[in-house]
Amino acid sequence: MLFTPGPTAVPPEVREAMAEPQPNSAVQSGFADRYHRLCGNLQTVYDTDHDVIVPGGEGILGLEAAIASLVAPGDRVLCISNGLYGDGFANFVDDYDGEPELVAAPYDEGYDLDAIEAALAEAEESDDPFTAATLVHCETPTGTLNDLGPVLDLLDAYDVLSVVDAVSSLGGTPVPTDRIDICLGASQKVFSAPPGLTTVAVSDRAWDGMEAREPSSLYTNLLPWRDVSEGFPYTHLDANVAALDVAVERLVDEGREAVYKRHQRAAERCRERGAELGLDLYPDEARSSPTVTAFHIPAEAKRIQQRVEEDHDIVLATSLGDLADDILRVGHMGYNADVEKVDRVMDAVEAVVE
Repeated sequence: MLFTPGPTAVPPEVREAMAEPQPNSAVQSGFADRYHRLCGNLQTVYDTDHDVIVPGGEGILGLEAAIASLVAPGDRVLCISNGLYGDGFANFVDDYDGEPELVAAPYDEGYDLDAIEAALAEAEESDDPFTAATLVHCETPTGTLNDLGPVLDLLDAYDVLSVVDAVSSLGGTPVPTDRIDICLGASQKVFSAPPGLTTVAVSDRAWDGMEAREPSSLYTNLLPWRDVSEGFPYTHLDANVAALDVAVERLVDEGREAVYKRHQRAAERCRERGAELGLDLYPDEARSSPTVTAFHIPAEAKRIQQRVEEDHDIVLATSLGDLADDILRVGHMGYNADVEKVDRVMDAVEAVVE
């Protein structure tokens, strides 16, 4: 039983769609029809009028491609962070010869709004503005859900493009996509499709920025996906597109609000069971995402993860980096946002916690 915060368990009908014969993406109109239907359904899930594109590549492709497409050598980028993925954006900026400025907060706290505003004001006063700012909605390694609204207000005030990693929140909780210039998702999280596809909602302002930038890369370039009427930039992952098409249609049929409520119920049940076992949250309840629960169990997370898998055939995740043995993560997202499944998982955790 796979209960990690991505890749997630895949519903049978999604697996079946992937196993069917696929139209040739280069020469058959059936593939283009499916792709455009998928993009339209993704607009519904994103709750946006922005263009949505689906490049071929795991979710990290989207994070790198957003930087490669928007950031020219020497451009300044404000990297706002309270987690590993927020920190990682600065590395991508470095890779493409941009100039990152990291404004970091502790991993179990919210963004430092005063520091963000100070950085924006200083850049404006020095006549060396930021081209873009990067931030993460849900920091999956710690289960931290960030309040994007106040940061987006600041970015709007200073006319800075926003790039948001919403990979592990999109679909399971509201994301203010229409206020975001590039909003990134991925097939293997709440969508519950196999890894392999990035989803990107792009504002007109972001498209204009890419046109002005004229990025030179191919695979990490979002711009060729703006218009695929004459064909795709490269051979698409046809079976993955078929699987994601079915997976996203499932969410559309269920309805956004119903999906959000299902995730909230699953999260509440997981944390209720954890509290009964004396397990602390990382971060606190107010900052925890409805898609993943992170239990803070210092120096015990890996042992519990291993015992749960060996004794109960349930796969959970620990964290990354310095917190790898301190956090046990339960990924109640997508197909696994189900109270009965959560109870089965927490029964197993209860049996091995000592």
